[in-house]
Amino acid sequence: MKTKFLSISILTLILSFSVISCKVKTTLAYDNSSPETPDYFLLRPEVEKAYGYSHAVKIGNHIKISGAVSMDDEGNPTAEGDFEQQMKNCYADLDKILKHFNCTFDDVVKEDVFTTNMSLFLEHAAYRTEIYKNHFPTGSWLGVKELALPEFMIEIELEVYKAE
Repeated sequence: MKTKFLSISILTLILSFSVISCKVKTTLAYDNSSPETPDYFLLRPEVEKAYGYSHAVKIGNHIKISGAVSMDDEGNPTAEGDFEQQMKNCYADLDKILKHFNCTFDDVVKEDVFTTNMSLFLEHAAYRTEIYKNHFPTGSWLGVKELALPEFMIEIELEVYKAE
């Protein structure tokens, strides 16, 4: 009985230190002593309001950019069935957003690509060397069943870090 009580006491003590340790790390990781005001950017305000998202938000030196797809200013899919052109359209929109924040693709630290056809993406992935001239960001390439509209074949989202 004493051994069981001792084991439970030791386990409780270890768990207590773990919880305290997590709280300290969380506090340090999210230090709000100098909070930044988010700066939201809408590339296509009417479309983004209708679907309920902002295309980008900047907080401090970090910018999160929602997935870009191949669409016109009214939200209609463009380049239907043309994977390469859809990819180019995505990067053109992303470039507009980066320029709004006085950034370039050199400031991108993470790029996630979602595609409904991974083999076509791999066939055209070399185009990215025209986008990322100095270095490639981290990121993931994900094959998905579908995107927001059936005509979309690719969606690209970015994370940016811009030293001030």
